[in-house]
Amino acid sequence: MRLENDLDYKMSLAKKIYEIIFEADTKAGKIFDIGLLLIIISSIIIIMLESVDYINNRYSYYLLILEWIITILFSIEYFLRIIVVKKPLRYIFSFYGIIDLLAILPSYLSLFLPIGHSIIVIRSLRLLRVFRILRLTKYSKEAELISKALLRSKAKILVFLFAIITLVIILGTMMFLIEGKQNGFTNIPKSIYWAIVTLTTVGYGDISPVTPLGQFISSLVMIIGYAIIAVPTGIISVEFSRSSKSELNNTQVCPNCMNDMHNEHAIYCHRCGNLLN
Repeated sequence: MRLENDLDYKMSLAKKIYEIIFEADTKAGKIFDIGLLLIIISSIIIIMLESVDYINNRYSYYLLILEWIITILFSIEYFLRIIVVKKPLRYIFSFYGIIDLLAILPSYLSLFLPIGHSIIVIRSLRLLRVFRILRLTKYSKEAELISKALLRSKAKILVFLFAIITLVIILGTMMFLIEGKQNGFTNIPKSIYWAIVTLTTVGYGDISPVTPLGQFISSLVMIIGYAIIAVPTGIISVEFSRSSKSELNNTQVCPNCMNDMHNEHAIYCHRCGNLLN
């Protein structure tokens, strides 16, 4: 009987922790999310301050202590997430699972690097902590809508990118033939580079056509560049509008498949059929 009571207690405790960590529709869940947001922002500020030599030379000891406190808190949160989900591997290899791991891994890796390695290597590893800023998107509804819009429009965007790549290859090859090596278009890859920077309207000016035909084509490329900006914007805007109008704003995360795209009043996960509550 005591064993059954202990088992029930552990299950209820795991469920309670799951609701706090993964859900945002409870008071405890909201407090947890807000606290985590503040910690993430504090961590990013610490990373920035460490890159300032004047501050780092004076306060490196205190910054290091704060960094390890934050790393330990993130580590506890990461392992709690693994413990309370039904399928830990699904979370570990999910996008946010990888981001959560990258948030704590550099700090631990820097402890085990051989002393003979350059300090720059250690610092570069620790700078990977900037990935923590990606965790902010998990707690922003607007960021969630944008990410869903991007995912839904990925096929159209890929087709658009393929068309742009084809266009710059053709334009680059044409300019190589028209302008030639004497005018700076020394090879096709460099000519393609010119086509890319001209089409994207940044135009560094390190290479520019000299011949009248080359200048005419360059003018057309710049005009086309302004025109094509509207294409991906329109694609994403349509999907964003659809996402914002849909009812995919439930904060429930399925404990079985980690899916968070549910209707407002959903009881079961539409992906695996698991009970949400």
